[in-house]
Amino acid sequence: MSEFYGDKHRALQDQFDSRRMADTLEDGMIKAEFGAREARFVETADMFFLSTIDRRGFPTVSYKGGAPGFVKVLDPRTLAFPIYDGNGMFYSAGNLSDNGKVGLLFIDFQTPRRMRLHGTAAIDGDDPLLGDYKEAQVIVRVALEDVFLNCARYIHKFSREGTSDFAPREGHDTPVALWKNLDFVEEKLSKTDTLGPSPEAEKITYETYREEFWRDLD
Repeated sequence: MSEFYGDKHRALQDQFDSRRMADTLEDGMIKAEFGAREARFVETADMFFLSTIDRRGFPTVSYKGGAPGFVKVLDPRTLAFPIYDGNGMFYSAGNLSDNGKVGLLFIDFQTPRRMRLHGTAAIDGDDPLLGDYKEAQVIVRVALEDVFLNCARYIHKFSREGTSDFAPREGHDTPVALWKNLDFVEEKLSKTDTLGPSPEAEKITYETYREEFWRDLD
C-alpha cells in the first residue's frame, strides 16, 4: 500500500491511467533524506516557499528570502532557517507551532529546477543557531519526511538581479521597511522592535503606501 497516495489520488490516477507512473515516481524519486546535490541546492538558495496549516485548517504559503545560504542543512534529514523581522503577525511561525506539518518548495528560476520537501517543523527562540543569523528572531528546524525533485518544464525563466537590501547579513545595515513609517503604526510596534521606524524619515499615510505598493501596475 502506498505511503504517499490516498483514495482520491488513486481515483484520479485511474481516471487518467497514471497509476503505474505515480507508483514509479514514488518508488524511485521520493526519498526521506538529502543527497549531496539536494543539500547543495538548498544551502545555496536565497528563497523558498513555505506552506503551513492555520488554526482553521487552511493551508497558507509564505515566501521566505534571505542572503544565499540562509537555509542550513544540519544533517541528511534536518534543515534549519531563521525567522526574520516581519509584520508582527508571526502567521507561519504560529501555524507551525500549532501544527508542525510543513511543505517547502525550492525553485531555481534561472536553470530552471525545483525540489519539494515535506517535514515536521519546530521553532526555538533559544536555538544555538540564532548566533549565526543577524537579526533572526527564532530558528525553525525541519525534520524531513519526503524529498523529491519536481519537473521544471512549466517554470518561467528569470534572471537574478541581486540580493534584497532588506535581507539581513553581516557587514550590511538593514534598512527600515517602508510600512514602519506609516502614521498609525509607530505606537503599535513592539517595544523590542529594533528595525524601525526610521526617526529621519517622514511619516506616510496608508494611501501613499498603497500607491507605492501598486506602482507601475496601472
